[in-house]
Amino acid sequence: MCGIVGFTGRQQAAPILLDGLSKLEYRGYDSAGLAVRDGEKLAEVVKTKGRLSNLIEKTDSGNSLKGTCGIGHTRWATHGEPSVTNAHPHVAGNCTGSGSGAVESAVVGVHNGIIENYQELREKLQKHGYIFYSQTDTEVVIKLVDYYYKKYQLGPIDAIAKTMVRVRGSYALELMFTDYPGEIWVARKDSPMIIGITDGETYVASDVPAILKYTRNVYYIGNLEFAKLTPGQAVFYDLNGDEVQKDTVEIKWDAEAAEKAGFEHFMIKEIHEQPKAVSDTLRSVMKNDRIDLSDIGLSEDRMKAIRQIYMVACGSAWHVGMATQYVIEDLADIPVRVELASEFRYRKMPLDRDSLVIVISQSGETADTLAALRLAKERGIETLAVVNVVGSSIAREADYVLYTLAGPEISVATTKAYSAQLAAVDCLAVQLAYVRGRITEEKYHYYIEQLLTIPEKISRTLEDKGRIQWFAAKYANAKDVFFIGRGIDYAVGLEGSLKLKEVSYIHSEAYAAGELKHGTISLIETGTLVIGILTQSDLYEKTISNMVECKARGAYLMGLTTFGRYETEDQADFTFYVPKVDEHFEDSLAVIPLQLLGYYVSVAKGLDVDKPRNLAKSVTVE
Repeated sequence: MCGIVGFTGRQQAAPILLDGLSKLEYRGYDSAGLAVRDGEKLAEVVKTKGRLSNLIEKTDSGNSLKGTCGIGHTRWATHGEPSVTNAHPHVAGNCTGSGSGAVESAVVGVHNGIIENYQELREKLQKHGYIFYSQTDTEVVIKLVDYYYKKYQLGPIDAIAKTMVRVRGSYALELMFTDYPGEIWVARKDSPMIIGITDGETYVASDVPAILKYTRNVYYIGNLEFAKLTPGQAVFYDLNGDEVQKDTVEIKWDAEAAEKAGFEHFMIKEIHEQPKAVSDTLRSVMKNDRIDLSDIGLSEDRMKAIRQIYMVACGSAWHVGMATQYVIEDLADIPVRVELASEFRYRKMPLDRDSLVIVISQSGETADTLAALRLAKERGIETLAVVNVVGSSIAREADYVLYTLAGPEISVATTKAYSAQLAAVDCLAVQLAYVRGRITEEKYHYYIEQLLTIPEKISRTLEDKGRIQWFAAKYANAKDVFFIGRGIDYAVGLEGSLKLKEVSYIHSEAYAAGELKHGTISLIETGTLVIGILTQSDLYEKTISNMVECKARGAYLMGLTTFGRYETEDQADFTFYVPKVDEHFEDSLAVIPLQLLGYYVSVAKGLDVDKPRNLAKSVTVE
């Protein structure tokens, strides 16, 4: 969850570290801190509680910290409340951990992840005279490195390797040793980390946006590997301390994509980037007006042999699975089970060896999804990853990878990554149906043509955003909102409800419309907002009847349907229309006004849209 950065080179480190942290603040904003070294001098540590702006102010935009080597951190609290004491960096020395200044410690470090056996290690270290000043698991791992460093006196390689073997959990770890000026040591297990190299300078971060403006040539450090970073160089090691050879990868993302480009917030910018994200994703798997999955290695013979699909994901990515299961089952006639990754990894259900597990993750680092992928592989089942980040852990470990081309997504609430995932899996559904002989050549081309119209129709939907803005202002003070729909519309409601509650803090729920009478309708009272999603023709009348039942109990109704269904206005108090596309893909359009609704309600309430409370962008811990 947390964001980490590091730099060693010729320039002053602190301004670069602060700039990198500003690109990663979506990963955590409970506290922030820096540790910077000036040559042989001791590391100077500065930490603050709250947003990164507090650290920027305390360090005079980094100008008060001198030195060309340093590490930084922005925190999403796990162990210990948000405070200066619990903020990173942490030190191995027995000090209070508060305030700022030079620290006499052999080791200073920052960490993203969770150390599961930190309590056991803490007790071990206390027996050896270590005193703890914070409640964090990070302080424990920093002191453990220090313990092995001093005990064996064999240098950082041995100390880090012994620490990695001893700890359980996940970590992206950055360390500076007092005896090794100008060096940053990093280690990784199950948490993201990327290392950028340019002439005479080395950068490290937990995500690409932090280093895009400085270099596009990066290393992806492997799981259970560590590295020594010096200006312009990186040397990688395995757990045995043996060197590991790696090649750099060029990042294709546009650096400007990580900036607001004149928009007030990243969320609204990314909502407007959806036509391009969807178009780029569609075009990436199409050649000569046909869907071509040969680049991902999924052969036609393999597609014909699939007997069962498991779609495994978390949050919005799970909603993608919920929506596209209807498409795959209807078009390709393959049974689909949609599983929450956090549940799938602990289920003891039988898995068909001829099945395919599809894992969906924007970052490619989602902890539960990565664990589910590994479980599937252990059980001998092939895996397909739908991810947005090249070189991410999930992308590297899956048997097949279908990349979405959404570019960097900064706002915590996903929008364009979600839409790109829908497009990717819809393409997979159409190809599965065609290869397995479930649709004709004519239908195959029809579905492709329909998919290719979606970007332009998203743009048309965005042109009508003023109506949603007006409606959002009207209902910004709502206490409860219910989204109802059937089939694909129910799945869209799940995503719409999540968007609203994520950024506006309004209690909202999504229900399969037919389930209202089984208890939920008791919550409807005068003025309750009920949003009915009505894009599926064969389910339209049934959902309308459920909406009317709510209206009879005092609810205010919003209808979301396609152009031409103007009779919706006879029942709904407010109706929003989206363009028509084949109903298998209508969710790609219906979700747009619901994203806008969440955004504009949050703005109307004066909330921090891009950084909602208690949330972080990439959930890399359980």
